[in-house]
Amino acid sequence: MRYILFFVFLLAGNQTRVYSQQVLSGTITNEKKQPLAGSHIHAGTFFATTAVDGRYVINGIPQGNIPVTIEYLGYKILDTIIAIQNDQVLDVSLQPDVSQLSEVVLKKTVSEKNASTQELKANVLENYSSESLGDALKEISGISSLKTGSTIVKPIINGLHSSRVLIINNNVRLEDQQWGTEHAPNMDVNTAGKISVIKGASGLQYGGDAIGGTVIVEPAHIPVKDTIFGKTIINGATNGRGGSISSSLSKGYENGWNWNLQGTFKYFGDFEAPDYVLSNTGNREKNFSGNVGYKGENQGYSFFYSYFNADIGILRSSHISGMSDLIRAINSGQPQIIRDFTYDINAPRQELQHHLGKINYYTFFSDASKLSLQYSFQFNNRKEFDLRRGDDRDKAAVDLDLMTHSFNADFETNSSEKVKYKAGISAAYQNNAANTGDTQVRALIPNYNKFDVGAYAVASYQTNENLVLEAGLRYDFSHIDAKKYYLKSRWTERGYDRDFSDIIIGEEGQQWYTNPVFTYHNFSGSLGAKYQLNDKLTWFSNIGIASRNPNPAELFSDGLHHATGQIELGDLRLKREVALKMSTALHYAGDGFAFEINPYFNTISDFKILIPTTIILSNRGPFPVWEYRQVDARMLGIDLTADYDFAKNLNWHSTAAFVYGEDVTNDRPLIDMPPLNLNNTISFKKENWNHLVLGIKNETVFTQHRYPNNDFYVDVTDSGEPVSTLVKISRPPKGYSLLHFNSEMSFDVLKKSKMTIGFNIQNLLNTNYRDYLNRTRYYADELGRNFRIQVKLNY
Repeated sequence: MRYILFFVFLLAGNQTRVYSQQVLSGTITNEKKQPLAGSHIHAGTFFATTAVDGRYVINGIPQGNIPVTIEYLGYKILDTIIAIQNDQVLDVSLQPDVSQLSEVVLKKTVSEKNASTQELKANVLENYSSESLGDALKEISGISSLKTGSTIVKPIINGLHSSRVLIINNNVRLEDQQWGTEHAPNMDVNTAGKISVIKGASGLQYGGDAIGGTVIVEPAHIPVKDTIFGKTIINGATNGRGGSISSSLSKGYENGWNWNLQGTFKYFGDFEAPDYVLSNTGNREKNFSGNVGYKGENQGYSFFYSYFNADIGILRSSHISGMSDLIRAINSGQPQIIRDFTYDINAPRQELQHHLGKINYYTFFSDASKLSLQYSFQFNNRKEFDLRRGDDRDKAAVDLDLMTHSFNADFETNSSEKVKYKAGISAAYQNNAANTGDTQVRALIPNYNKFDVGAYAVASYQTNENLVLEAGLRYDFSHIDAKKYYLKSRWTERGYDRDFSDIIIGEEGQQWYTNPVFTYHNFSGSLGAKYQLNDKLTWFSNIGIASRNPNPAELFSDGLHHATGQIELGDLRLKREVALKMSTALHYAGDGFAFEINPYFNTISDFKILIPTTIILSNRGPFPVWEYRQVDARMLGIDLTADYDFAKNLNWHSTAAFVYGEDVTNDRPLIDMPPLNLNNTISFKKENWNHLVLGIKNETVFTQHRYPNNDFYVDVTDSGEPVSTLVKISRPPKGYSLLHFNSEMSFDVLKKSKMTIGFNIQNLLNTNYRDYLNRTRYYADELGRNFRIQVKLNY
């Protein structure tokens, strides 16, 4: 506590600094120069809404480079940076956008006044500069995280994750072997200028298999004007005894050219639970991205490249060499291996590299229509290092190269005031190569070629000034051709000798060489409506259907998955899953109070789950066996968000999410469903005190009492005799409640630069806890107290 008081005192000591205050005003219109009443304009921490004539005025803005965002439903969001020196006029003509059905575009805010605490825009994302995309997305209600240890984090949207959640990075569908539960998105959150989340199947433009939802990551907007701006963010943390630095520089020209460079470096050693070191959990990242583009009056193009490089340690205690030790670790909850802190990263660990490049071209036609063409290339290499001995000590046990070429063509037109259309086609070719020659290990995921083609169309119709109807339809064709070895014993054990004898194309020792081929035809669609009840209350409703094919892991997994320390078994009989989701949302934004309530119902046929079945003793040690199964599922849930300014400078922000998942086939709960969770934050903000922000956040996660009982008995040798022992692999840990503290202040440091210093404490009370959705929860506690300081320099 003394650290907090010291820091508050330190910050408060600067409160006498005086700012110059300027006025930003202007008019917001559409492409036909008609005023857009109700547009939202955010300038730094200030905001305004346009009047009937489209005009707005924001007073009290300090001098310097101020990020400005302008939004109006159905139109493209404008992000820019304005150099404020004196009173300034900013007139903007927004361009229509029909690419997303608005019902499910939860862009974050339910409150005009408190948008900065809700929106996943640059100012919020910067707080997660040293963390991951999955960590940042937890700011949105209804999104949880599936973790493997402390650094591998992927988002769960309304109980669904992995291949059911699409990640769109700068308009490119991320293909980074995302099927694995411990495969975090291979992207740097520092490249994002803004993140939107579409819950459900309505992101038809991006794919028809987004049963869980779509995460759209967009870079910062570079305005068409002579300007140069950038930022550098430095983070330091006590837990992990490391930090990160990320820096970017953007340049725009009045003639339409622009460019951007960005880089990030992270370096952390072992993380620590309250009572011990989490041995071998350090991580490194070296990331880079660059963009060159041209925005002309009628056409434009851009070239983008990003490189992601990560080296991630896997908790050493999750790989154990003895059956009794493994069972003791699961049942006792105590790590079997605890060593002194180190920055070294040894096996088990992951090495990841992801290259993404794209070329984009667009042109406008005279009738307010636009054609966009895009080619993208991705290359992902994943190496997983197991505990190996002898000459194989430094060899990877898994080495996969995934290459993806994709092409998109999109056409949209806004020639009618009431009706807007968008349609497009996409095609992709993907090749996966398992480098078994280097690993000398039979591939968990085989070599395969995959070809996808899709077409979509979406439209919106404004029946009157209060009601907008929207609809979309998509068709996808997919063909996968794989070559895979199966142990003859496993082949017979799985019953493949009865059902798949026709795919055997060769024999090598104790293995069959097979050629599995699958073809799928999928349809998806969405219907939505938005009704403006009054100037404060809006109602949304949507129904969507989506289909997802089994991914390579679900079909072909056959052996030890080194990252999770478990044996995974796919099933060639798995069918595609089909989801029908209905949802509605009521959104209120008034003076000082705002809320959004979003209930939903999702029924999924042939839902694929991964469940534990037993333990196998291999020549590398004992490992739990997890098998893919298929059931019919049903999910009901509700997401809540609320903001209340209960006193001057004091704000309460709250989110809550609950999902009830049921395995209808077996009449029991679904595995890995997020428990009820609540987040409450009280913030104090004082603009005149160098934009002082102080906040206390409570994060409460309840015990998940609804779980399937997959516990099993195995024989453990005790005094030379086998003893039947229950392995409590299904039992969720107890719920937990954490306190976090955050603070920041901003200072003018140069003529057009601002420095922001932030200080926060995660897990303030150093609470011991485990999370049900962490795959290493069997072996160790979550992170203990963590002091972090962040310095941001915007220039």
